[in-house]
Amino acid sequence: MRNQRRFRFQVFLCLGLLASLMVSLGPLASAAVTVEVVATGLNNPRGIDVAPNGDVYVAEAGKGGNGPCFPGPEGGEVCFGATGAVTAIENGDGEQHRVVTGLPSIADQNGAFAIGPSDVDFRGRRALATIGLGANPAVRAKLGAPGREMATVQTFTQRGAMTRLADIAPFEIATNPDGDQPGAAVDTNPNSVYYEGDGAVVADAGGNSLLHVDEDGKVSTLAVFPFVMVKAPAFLGLPPGTKIPMQPVPTSVTRGPDGAYYVGQLTGFPFPTGRARVFRVVPGEDPEVYARGFTHITDLEFGDDGKLYVLQLSTRSLLDPNPGAGRLYRLDGGGVHTEIARGHLEFSLGLAIEANHIYVSDRSISPGGGRVLHIER
Repeated sequence: MRNQRRFRFQVFLCLGLLASLMVSLGPLASAAVTVEVVATGLNNPRGIDVAPNGDVYVAEAGKGGNGPCFPGPEGGEVCFGATGAVTAIENGDGEQHRVVTGLPSIADQNGAFAIGPSDVDFRGRRALATIGLGANPAVRAKLGAPGREMATVQTFTQRGAMTRLADIAPFEIATNPDGDQPGAAVDTNPNSVYYEGDGAVVADAGGNSLLHVDEDGKVSTLAVFPFVMVKAPAFLGLPPGTKIPMQPVPTSVTRGPDGAYYVGQLTGFPFPTGRARVFRVVPGEDPEVYARGFTHITDLEFGDDGKLYVLQLSTRSLLDPNPGAGRLYRLDGGGVHTEIARGHLEFSLGLAIEANHIYVSDRSISPGGGRVLHIER
């Protein structure tokens, strides 16, 4: 059987609130919007946010480099390089320039399928960024000094000064929060970050957990998300009816108007259509399912209207030869989900909302082909 944990990352890169309320992907509507491309030429763009001065910042996972190289999750080699970056777009629609460069990145030799800088989140003039890994932290020993910055949370300023806040790798090695679930392994990929106070809340897509980082960089577990048993795909050759564990793969976190955290999941192998969920997390309590029926959630955000917006990567399973375009939904309550910018999204991975302006990192799977969309409601 394929390595489910690593395989899910390869496919992922390729292609009024009440505590008791749970909604499903129900009747759909569509909203009239204008869509404009405001940045191009990005290397695997990921998480995105708006700074206080209106500039838009996007994490670029980079395009790997000249090595070291080592076997990748699907056979072939992947190579390391310092090609990750953070790009700023002036006033959300002006000139673009990289404010942070030289960040670690791992990718195929053609620069595709990168893992590196994953998200940015502003509070005032300072911001946080995550740098992913998607592997056992032991891999970092092969990558030299720059590679030690993978699987970390960083602070940075709008001028680009970056400082490590926390290293997630030692915590994963020592704690492995999801280790009591079938098929779990030591693996970390800090993906989404929410800036809170002087610390952070991090969705670890590799560790299947929600983590808290305090102002001194100490890491603790807020929640672990449950594995689900699902039907094994036929190509695995297992007896009919066999079920295998599907990992949750939490990719995104934000905080709601009610003070709870909301976490979206990609779902792991075998990537069934419609099985991604939004969890509501209150520290000290088990995660609750808040909304269900999505396919491969990559980001979520509350708008100024108090409604939750959910970005998904595709309309069908990532094992489908044609997984389809991405979708952005606004959850309007009463089971109604309004689709935003229908027909404009292509493998979108990052979402930011500021008043009537929505920004999406798009075409997020290739070197030099990424872009940012500005959607105006």
